[in-house]
Amino acid sequence: MRVQLTTPAIVLRARPFGESDKIVSFFTQHHGKLTGIAKGALRSRKRFVNSLEIFSLVNLSFQERSHSHLAFILSADLVRGPRVLITDLERIAHASYLVEITDGLAAEREENPVLFEHLKDGLAHLEERGTSLRFLTYFELKLLRLAGYQPVLDICRKCRTKCPDGAVAKWHFSPLDGGILCDFCSRSCREVLPLGRSAVEVLAALQAENNYLPERLSLPASVVAEIRSVVLRFIQFQMDREIKSAPFLHQFSSV
Repeated sequence: MRVQLTTPAIVLRARPFGESDKIVSFFTQHHGKLTGIAKGALRSRKRFVNSLEIFSLVNLSFQERSHSHLAFILSADLVRGPRVLITDLERIAHASYLVEITDGLAAEREENPVLFEHLKDGLAHLEERGTSLRFLTYFELKLLRLAGYQPVLDICRKCRTKCPDGAVAKWHFSPLDGGILCDFCSRSCREVLPLGRSAVEVLAALQAENNYLPERLSLPASVVAEIRSVVLRFIQFQMDREIKSAPFLHQFSSV
């Protein structure tokens, strides 16, 4: 007899399967990433009503299926739907990006409740408060830490020079080394990205924060460009694939 399992879950994506079913991927609190088949989801007027939409928070019940990587979705009771979020293109762009990078950095079927809570809180923040550079960058940096990829932003990864340092006016970021390099050390490395002192200080401050602090950052466009380039490139390096939602996100000025 197959055991029924229940867990809070966030819908990552869904697609039709055949004439009446759906294949749905979830990030769950207790079972990590999970993909299952929802029988009759395309036709039923009672089961799965509005609960399999992307970004939705649900109470998921499922059963494992022998000889298949797909679980059998029994029910998905809606806890919180993206009512405001899906009416705003800018919020949709941010939410799609949060879901994609969380999916990309989380291991398959590996329980990670803190990562689940981080995504849940991030989507709730977008729903209730909207977007900002501070929120986006804070989310990314905390996600990297929770997934085990926290970048080093306070000291050169090679010579150990501390930042800020009055003698070092120019810094670089190395995805391969997982942190910042002083100008001298960066000369012997490939694929480094420029990162001025102001950008380093902002990133280090956001990495040290314990909440979103929704006020918008007031920064020169050049500093914003450096921050976005470095964080996006580092996440992409760890995921080892292109982030498809990034171009959509880049269209919005608040990024």
